[in-house]
Parts: sequence; structure tokens; C-alpha cells
Amino acid sequence: MKKVLFLVQGEGRGHLTQAISLSQTLRDADYQLVAVLVGGAAERPIPAFFHEQIQAPVEAFPSPNLVFNSDGKVDFKKTVTHHLPRIFRFGKSLEQINEAIKRYQPDLILNFYEILGGFYNGLYRPAIPMVCIGHQYLFFHSEFQFPSKGRMDRFLVNFNSRLTALRAKRLLALSFDSLENQPNKLVYVVSPLLRHDIHSLTASQKEYILVYLNHPALYTQILEWHQQHPEVVLHCFWSKPDALPEEKIDETLTLHRLDGAKFLEMMSGCKALVTTAGFESVCEAMYLDKPVMVVPIHYEQACNAADAERVGAGVAAERFDLSILMNYLPQHEPIGENFRRWCREGEKQWLGHLECVV
Repeated sequence: MKKVLFLVQGEGRGHLTQAISLSQTLRDADYQLVAVLVGGAAERPIPAFFHEQIQAPVEAFPSPNLVFNSDGKVDFKKTVTHHLPRIFRFGKSLEQINEAIKRYQPDLILNFYEILGGFYNGLYRPAIPMVCIGHQYLFFHSEFQFPSKGRMDRFLVNFNSRLTALRAKRLLALSFDSLENQPNKLVYVVSPLLRHDIHSLTASQKEYILVYLNHPALYTQILEWHQQHPEVVLHCFWSKPDALPEEKIDETLTLHRLDGAKFLEMMSGCKALVTTAGFESVCEAMYLDKPVMVVPIHYEQACNAADAERVGAGVAAERFDLSILMNYLPQHEPIGENFRRWCREGEKQWLGHLECVV
């Protein structure tokens, strides 16, 4: 039985749900997940749903995280200036990673876009192979279509991605659809990692819009639109640390604390999804034939938004103006069957790549 250790970037929910999904696939294929190391800000604890579903020992360690402005959007300048004076503190995190790998002796390290995972692999140079996993590695593909603006942001995102993948054996690039592999760049295109729970859901269409916010400050925009359109039923999941499990604001607006299983269940019945252009949320909506409105809060998400529009998943917007979604819905054409077929091909792909490396 091959032993695997995960390094996971804990920002948002995307990489966490990818890790849960792949852990399920690996267990079915007789791999042993020996430990999961999750990087992130100390003030943002790992969500309870991750501890419940990953079924392996979990360790947290301090890692660079994105810094947001008062509007809930990422401020790259503040992110750099915040972390530069603290850069040497992350040396302890590298030591923690090294000690864990010595303790668990894995045959393979899977890195879900954690930058200290790349630094560990580059500086400590372990004999254990590392494979990196993320939608961001698709940006290295020659056929990926970038937004027209943001050349400097494109450079910064790709530079960060390179740092996460120092000395990696393969870059497994999650994609909405199939593209040719580019082994000369170590880029191998794979289907999304969807949690197995989604396969048992039965989609229906009720009269509510589902909203996912990865930063509490964005709630102000939702509340403003809701006050102007109180007739539209909204269920909003948000990442506020002290959020109640459920808080009913009025008859048509309910807030929910982040809960992976509950979120998927409510997605199966929603009319549409509104989210901050995270790759996993869009994939889950596509699988369930739910149209999406994506509102990117940084350049990487702007790339996701453009890609989602390309494949027909929904519409992009600059603010949480849900009127854009309401106007779009009559013209949306479901694309779920093609996407589900692409996802069904995934398990064999994934295991094949890992077996090649191990």
C-alpha cells in the first residue's frame, strides 16, 4: 500500500475540497493517506467539514495568505508588504513540514498549491517525489485564453505558481474541459476533483439563488441588492469566523456558516449560483446543471471567470449585482452532460498520473 502525504493551501474552500475528493479516490485505490498539512493564516482556523471528511491526521502551519482591502478584494501590494517583514517566520513552518515528512515517511507528496510546499521541495530536496495539483497550472498551457487586461498580474500569478511547484515531477492542471497534455512544460490536463457526495445528489430547481462569499466584506454588496429586490429568495454561505450556523435576516435572506455538505445539498436545489469565481464552486454548479454568476476578486479568479464564460457555465460580473444574473438566466443553455462525461473520465486519469510518478 503506497503512502501519500498532502500539503494543502487552506485559503478559501477550493483546495480543501480538492483534497477531500482525491483522498476518497486514493482510498478506493488502496493508497494510504498518512497525513494532511494545511497552510494558512493563524486567525482563520481549518473548517470543521474538512476535519470531518478528510479521514486522516491534520496539522496546521502558518503560511502566506492573501490580504484583502475593505471591499473584500485582494490587495496584492498589501499582501507583499504584509508578508515581507515576516518571511523568516515561515522557516519554522518549513521545519514543521520536514519533521512531518520524516515522521510519516510517505512514498508521494501531493501539493495542492501551497507555496511553502514548493519552498520545502526546493530547499530540502527530498528523495520523495512531489506532484502539484491546481487549476492555476492550466495558465501555463499554450491554449489557455487570458483576460485582455492585467499583464503584470498574469506574471505575478504564474510566478507564484512556479514557486509552489519547485522540483515537482508533474503539474496536474484542473480544467473545465479537455486539452492536450504538454509534457515539455510538465503540464498534464485533468478533470476537476469533485467530492464523491455530488454523485448521489438529485438536482431540482427551487426558487432561491445560492450565494457563496469567501470574504465577509462582500456581504455588503449582497445586502444592498437584496434591499432593492426583496422578492428574490437568497441563501448565502459566508466565511465569517463567528457566523451562526444559520441566521435568518428576513423572509427572503438567510445566512449560513460554511458547511460543505449543506452547501452541496442546497446547490442541488437552487435556481443558480453566485460566487467569487472559485474553480471548484463553478465545477460543482456545472455538474448539477446550475447556471453561475462569477464575480472575481483578483486576477486568478478573473482568469477562471473568463474560462467559465468560454465553456458556457454562466456570466461574469464586476460586482454582486444579481440583476445581471436574472437577465442572463433565460438564455442559459445547460452544459452538464458533456461536463459530467469529462469528470467520469477523471479517476482513471488521476491514478495513471500518480502511478507513473510513484
